[in-house]
Amino acid sequence: MSDVPENLHYSEEHEYVKPADDEATYLIGITDYAQGELGDVVFVELPDVGAKFGQMDVFGTIEAVKAVSELFSPVGGEVVEVNEAIEGDPGLVNRDPYGDGWMIKMRIGNPGELSRLLSATDYKQHIGE
Repeated sequence: MSDVPENLHYSEEHEYVKPADDEATYLIGITDYAQGELGDVVFVELPDVGAKFGQMDVFGTIEAVKAVSELFSPVGGEVVEVNEAIEGDPGLVNRDPYGDGWMIKMRIGNPGELSRLLSATDYKQHIGE
């Protein structure tokens, strides 16, 4: 059974949005379910700080032993920080997807986009748990 924290927002594509240190910034990464489906993560390609994305734009790729997948931005905004730790240790995504395995920190442009995402309850239903 996958870990699905209650306080996050989720996309149908298995990314999460987690509040960061101030109201307008959020951490984005892949869910525990997604990392489990991918298997051992061996490489993550992330955007540069300052890059801007619309909701559901591709912001990078994740490569695992089983597959390569695109990463979709659950909300639109500007990247203000990239988790450089996963460049040297992509396995952080597997070991701690909601903690040290986050991917980007984004300043979102339209907080209303959060309401279009799934709650933990809805996400659990989406993945069949």
